[in-house]
Amino acid sequence: MSTVDINKDNLASTINDNPFVIIDFWAPWCGPCQSFKPVFEATAEKHSDIVFAKVNAEEQQEIASHFQIRSIPTLMVFREQIVLYAESGALQSSAFEKLVDDAKAVDMDDVHKAIEEEEEDKGESEPSAPDPR
Repeated sequence: MSTVDINKDNLASTINDNPFVIIDFWAPWCGPCQSFKPVFEATAEKHSDIVFAKVNAEEQQEIASHFQIRSIPTLMVFREQIVLYAESGALQSSAFEKLVDDAKAVDMDDVHKAIEEEEEDKGESEPSAPDPR
């Protein structure tokens, strides 16, 4: 599968309508981004079950800001709209393939359960409002 260019019009639908999305935040002037580009594209061709997307952080500053991108390249891995990985730096092909394989192996039922438990714990730890009587 080829890569998808992300902009503000298709960002939400790309993440929400696909169970597995990997986004590469990059810029044309970024040397490491240009070095990583063929690795990203070759891996995209091997994994047709994953949406591989690219965000030009220079042109899409609002998106980069939303995701708090501070350096590029930055990779973000989403499964079921949950960020499993967000790190800056270009990866070698073998390291990127391992990241993809590891992300595929994540048990999303466990992830959802952990998120639910964390939210429940936060709710229990918040002090209740004093009784106004």
